[in-house]
Amino acid sequence: MSRDTLLQDAVEYFAKNGIGETSLRGIATSIGTSHRMLIYHFGSRDGLLAAVVRTVEQQQRDLLQELTGLPIAEQSEQFWRKVTEATLIYGPLFFELSAHAMQNQPHTAELKADLINVWLPPLIELCIKAGIPEAEAPSYARLGLAASRGLLSDLLLTGDVQGVDEASALLNRLFSLPR
Repeated sequence: MSRDTLLQDAVEYFAKNGIGETSLRGIATSIGTSHRMLIYHFGSRDGLLAAVVRTVEQQQRDLLQELTGLPIAEQSEQFWRKVTEATLIYGPLFFELSAHAMQNQPHTAELKADLINVWLPPLIELCIKAGIPEAEAPSYARLGLAASRGLLSDLLLTGDVQGVDEASALLNRLFSLPR
């Protein structure tokens, strides 16, 4: 099996079963390969998990791009809905590996580069589309990313979907205030 096929199978496995404490051998058996193949392609369980997070993050950026033609409010609402759904599945892994990246653990080197920097260009573009001045758009994009991740963390810790959705809607309204 190719690396891409193994990775997609792992993403689907985790979507159905959650992350949990499954061993590399258990993951391998569940997706129809050997733990040696996973080690060959990903280096370790942590390396596989980091690749899964990077893949899910890329899927979210692809979704943001797909929604580009919609009015900004509708784009934001649909994107938030999909991101919160994914967070309920992959969020604990995302935040755990984010902490590993903050500690400069080797298996997160590529992930660390993706956690902020690859999100900023499409978010800056979205801010400009929403009428935020180009000079201010990078700061708004960074604020929006940080606030959204904070709300996603809140969702995982409290389970308060309604409260988090209301706070996200408020953030969107704050971004649309006249400047």
